[in-house]
Amino acid sequence: MSIFHFKQFSLNQDRSAMKVGTDGVLLGAWSPIPQNCFSILDIGAGTGLIALMLAQRSNADQIDALEIDEAAYEQTVENFENSPWAERLFCFHAGVDEFIEEPEDQYDLIISNPPFHTENYLSGDEQRDQARFSESMPFEILIEAADLLLSESGIFSVIIPFKEEQNFISIAAEFELYPFKITRVKGSPTTEIKRSLLAFSRENAQPLEDELTVEISRHNYTPEYIALTKDFYIKM
Repeated sequence: MSIFHFKQFSLNQDRSAMKVGTDGVLLGAWSPIPQNCFSILDIGAGTGLIALMLAQRSNADQIDALEIDEAAYEQTVENFENSPWAERLFCFHAGVDEFIEEPEDQYDLIISNPPFHTENYLSGDEQRDQARFSESMPFEILIEAADLLLSESGIFSVIIPFKEEQNFISIAAEFELYPFKITRVKGSPTTEIKRSLLAFSRENAQPLEDELTVEISRHNYTPEYIALTKDFYIKM
């Protein structure tokens, strides 16, 4: 499906490798938004999904996105221009490493659904898999960028594989970013935890932790998942 329709916006996704998926929708719907949120940065825009969800959820004047892939960048720009919030949205054609070379702004919310390869892609060569896993944007670079670009009372939100949770939290602590909200996501009641939704701030406090299950059975969604996503999905 090359066009994905949500309640308040639509996305063309024929040119982006990162199609609309549950991870992006979860992060865009779940992420805490600071009380006085004037500026937002989405690192690795894909189709622009998360930035558009945050435009719908917040009153932020400035919502910037970064996308390194040219085709995906062009698609994001197109999706921004076709949305009701075009004047608040802007996409940079850049990788996070070059974006932080000359940081001009600080952001109240930095959000990212970083690229990672699921088990389906593993070759069995551990070193190669580890390199492929995050070569397009290593966690260290992402977290360093968040530290550099985050306002003093800002929030940094990500969705990552559950098995990477402790590693990611450890790296973030080196930059004095600490989780205050953690939601672990299961596909169904009988499956293992697959994803971790993490929200960080500069304050070191005990995080609020919970679990979210997406489906009771195939296409039979849990009340919690419906409550989280009903402002976006047309059929919720």
